[in-house]
Order: sequence, then C-alpha cells, then structure tokens
Amino acid sequence: MIDLYTWTTPNGRKVSILLEELGVPYTVHSIDIGKDDQFAPEFLKVSPNNKIPAIVDQETGQSLMESGAIMLYLAQKHGRFLAKGEGYWQMVEWLMWQMGGFGPMLGQAHHFLKFNKGTSDYAEARFGKEAARLYSVLNTQLDGRDFVAGDYTIADMALFPWAARFEWQEIDLNDFPNVRDWYLRIADRPAVQKGYQVPKFVTDIPMP
Repeated sequence: MIDLYTWTTPNGRKVSILLEELGVPYTVHSIDIGKDDQFAPEFLKVSPNNKIPAIVDQETGQSLMESGAIMLYLAQKHGRFLAKGEGYWQMVEWLMWQMGGFGPMLGQAHHFLKFNKGTSDYAEARFGKEAARLYSVLNTQLDGRDFVAGDYTIADMALFPWAARFEWQEIDLNDFPNVRDWYLRIADRPAVQKGYQVPKFVTDIPMP
C-alpha cells in the first residue's frame, strides 16, 4: 500500500497517473496547498521541502518527496514503464528535461500569463516565448515517435499533466502537431483519465 500525499497540480497528477497505470493500491491524502496544508508538521516529516507530491511505501517503509524520484522508485520497484537498453537513458534525459525546464518554466508562464496577467509585460513575453520554445523542442523529439523515449514511460507521464495546462500557457497545441497527437494518445488512456482526477475532480482533461 502506498500513501500518496498530493493535490490537483501537474506534479501531483504525475504520480497518481503512474499509480493508476501500475494498478497498485494506494491511499490518497489531500494536501490543500491553498490552505497551507503543506506546512503541517506531520506532512513535513514526509516532505521536508513542504511540496507535493510525496509518498510513503508501507511495504518497505520508504518515504520520498520530489515527483521524479517517486516515479523512478515506483517504476523500478514494479518493473514497468521504464525504457529498455539505450532508451533507458533517453527516458531519464526527458524526465530530467521535464523537471528542470518544461515544468518550472511553464509554472512561471502560469504565474504571469494566467494568475497575474497585466502585471509585467516583460515577464509575460519572456515566459510566453520560453513556453513556445519548449513545446517546439518536444515537438521535434516526437517527430516519428509515438512517445518521447520510444515506448510509453514515466517520462511521458511526467510531461503530460504540464502539457494539459496548455491554455494557461497560451499555447495552441495545433501549432505543435506531434505534441498534439502525443497528447491525445495519452489522454485516451483510462488510467490517465482516472489519475488526472486525483485527489478530486476539477475539470475534464482539456482537449485541443
């Protein structure tokens, strides 16, 4: 049994999607970041950086914060959704790309283009341009591929929830046809549809 501490954010949805794909039992603990639940002392014991998601594996006693580390742990434990051979490091490469670029930069785009529109023309231009550049990079990687590392892996699951906020980023997925087709391919998976709605339903998965 996995205890999953999460909220309705792209980083949280990465792990719930993986858990649904794996089909392993897990218990959801909602950490409402709008109410500062992430600062509760009991949560800090699991996630010292007061960020979601975090897990505790009741079978092994292992606790982990940081979504990328959690995904690697779960995929390795269950031996699924890891690329094989040379593709393994390509999978890790794109997982790190999501964590170091696609996620953080799109998070800044959300901050300035959706939640604080009009406060800084410079920031809107900077992060809007960077969002488009990152989608172009992903579009190139997906040319001739169904998934970023060949097979469907944790790298795709990590990228998908961030791409699902394309409207917040003022991105038209039709401008990036390889990304659009990849996005629709993943959105059609039942486990993705279920994991996307953890810990609660907010909206249906946005469609381009």
